[in-house]
Amino acid sequence: MVSSATPPVGFSERRTLRGVVGGLVGFVAMSAAVGVLVTASVTPVLAVSALAATNTINVFEGLPDFVAIDALSQKSNIYARQTDGTPVLLASFYDQNRIEVGWEAISAYAKDAAVAGEDPRFYEHGGIDLQGTLRATASTVSGGATQGGSSITQQYVKNVLIQKCELIADTRTHDDCYTNATETTPERKLKEMRLAIGVEKVMSKNDILRQYFNIAGFGGTVYGIEAAANYYYNATAANLTLAQATSLVAIVNNPVKFQIDKPASETNGAANGYAANKQRRDYLLGAMLEHDKISQGDYDAAIATPIQPIITEPSTGCQTAAANAFFCDYVTKILQNDPAFGDDAGARMLNFRRGGYDVYTTLDLDVQQAAVDTMNAQVPKTYARGDLGAVISSVQVGTGRVLAMTQNKDYSQDPAVQATGANYTGINYNTDFAYGGSSGFQPGSSYKVFTLAEWLKEGHQLSERVDSRRKSNWGTFQDSCLGPQNYDRQRWNPRNDQNEAGGNYSALEATIRSINTGFIGMAKKLDLCGIRKTAESFLVHRADGRPLLQTAATVIGTNEVAPLSMAVAFAGIANKGVTCSPIAIDSIVGPDGTELPVPKTECTASVDPLVAAGMTYGMRRVMTNGTAQQSNAATKPWVPMIGKTGTTDGAKDTWMSGASSQVATVVAVVNLTGAVNQRRLSFPSGAVATARHRMWPAVMSVANAKYGGEDLVESGGPAGASPAPVAPRR
Repeated sequence: MVSSATPPVGFSERRTLRGVVGGLVGFVAMSAAVGVLVTASVTPVLAVSALAATNTINVFEGLPDFVAIDALSQKSNIYARQTDGTPVLLASFYDQNRIEVGWEAISAYAKDAAVAGEDPRFYEHGGIDLQGTLRATASTVSGGATQGGSSITQQYVKNVLIQKCELIADTRTHDDCYTNATETTPERKLKEMRLAIGVEKVMSKNDILRQYFNIAGFGGTVYGIEAAANYYYNATAANLTLAQATSLVAIVNNPVKFQIDKPASETNGAANGYAANKQRRDYLLGAMLEHDKISQGDYDAAIATPIQPIITEPSTGCQTAAANAFFCDYVTKILQNDPAFGDDAGARMLNFRRGGYDVYTTLDLDVQQAAVDTMNAQVPKTYARGDLGAVISSVQVGTGRVLAMTQNKDYSQDPAVQATGANYTGINYNTDFAYGGSSGFQPGSSYKVFTLAEWLKEGHQLSERVDSRRKSNWGTFQDSCLGPQNYDRQRWNPRNDQNEAGGNYSALEATIRSINTGFIGMAKKLDLCGIRKTAESFLVHRADGRPLLQTAATVIGTNEVAPLSMAVAFAGIANKGVTCSPIAIDSIVGPDGTELPVPKTECTASVDPLVAAGMTYGMRRVMTNGTAQQSNAATKPWVPMIGKTGTTDGAKDTWMSGASSQVATVVAVVNLTGAVNQRRLSFPSGAVATARHRMWPAVMSVANAKYGGEDLVESGGPAGASPAPVAPRR
């Protein structure tokens, strides 16, 4: 590659006699070494003997015969799939925007331009073009313009060495490596030549040229001819026109000088027709004509063609996934947390950005679109009367596959963008803190299902009644892990959501009407540690990573959890008590087409199927006769479904959680900061507190239409009636 490096400030173009003499001596020595190297490509034994007689032999000490190219940095992609399996790109990630291609995928115009303009004797020499090297050396040592004179093979070697440096994370080591690979010294040049000869002995000419095009830089983060064709001309490397191909090959010579996407400037701007690039392009066209690679007519037409790039920015980062960005972000956090991709989160993401992986996710574009549409219709991105957020997560029952994930915000990880409006955030409110989420939200009465599960596990019936009166002295609760918890003098006086005085509610009545005091009364007959462990068996955990609390207050939902955790738990209930951990990646394919291992779901029995059947009995009636009737009635097509609502103190947060036998969905409207009462507010779409009942049916209607729903097995509990299926409504 011809160097266009400008002399440093203060550099004098006048050379002293000593400098000229020294340069000529160096020139003679280097010429001798070059001659020996050229001989080495033909008669290695003779060359080694000649080289041993010179003092340049130490240049090659410890130098390998051949420098192998490491895996090139390539962009990785995250996809969803349509129902028919067609992949849909969500986002790409890269340090170097590169797509490796084969020989046939590179335009003949580009190949001919590179050879004619950079190395006309490429197919004749053994790695070093002696004539070009000596000409460049003579020009340099005599004070003329610095010239490269490097063969294409030498340029390839230099780029391989540079790419090896790019893989070094330590800044100082990286910089030292880069200096050694690029410094303008006779020693570095001789090493490059020696390695070029080695390359020629093991690689064919065409393969060298192909790799040259794949490794070369084309300005900025654009690397390789395919990505360059995509970026600069919205084309592929195979279908470049003559004018386009030579324009791109011109950039390789000096990406800074000949790049064609810079703002208007004297050297490379659109204002003057990208004069620098055009000059180099036209030189290449002339070389192609001289070497009979194109006709006079082709030359004239290409010369007359203006430089007109069609800049096509590649997708980069999850922000380009638009409405699917938060799910995309969740996928990247899974990759960062997976030891298969590296020793730590930073190394894993770096490996992903460089690895050329295709990641195929679990996202169901139909269910996701329903979630996005209803979110946009029901909840504004910003709200003048409160800092409100809304989330939707859907999980496939029995597989743990995350089908949908959205929220009422625009995604950005850029602080400058976030500062432009409250509609932007980089926090995924669906997920745990460790996966890009928040510290979680109180699920309110949705959490009561775990006390219901423990109630049935301990042999109690749904028909059994408990003292459900509201009182300020609840006495002592049993806790086999932390010891008895006494509420005699704590003045803890939780009320019911509709201010019911309480009474002698059965467990079933408390479930249907979501009676707080009924569940506290149930907990008095249970073990608080047991309730916590049952919640954990459904994979429920605090979003901030700390252990679940197990006070009497947690019975009615004061642990802060992520909505995705609740969706996973409700899927477990619908799956006859077998809970499957969430997964968001179906498969990962490497650049060579090999499938890589991905995190798999782990399904474990949370409760006995008979306990799950008892939970189903109660939660079915929450849908048909209780607090979730609004969501149940609006879901069409209808299939048997379970559900539970949740409202925290002062209606700060409102939840609707439920599932069919196929899909579980959780919808929540929460206070991100502050604590406004949702029952006192309205969106343009309707009351804030009931937005959950407008969104949940919209998502589940699409899920039901696509996945259907089998009968749900239910019973009155372990001590109750035998399990029996719930028949669909007629």
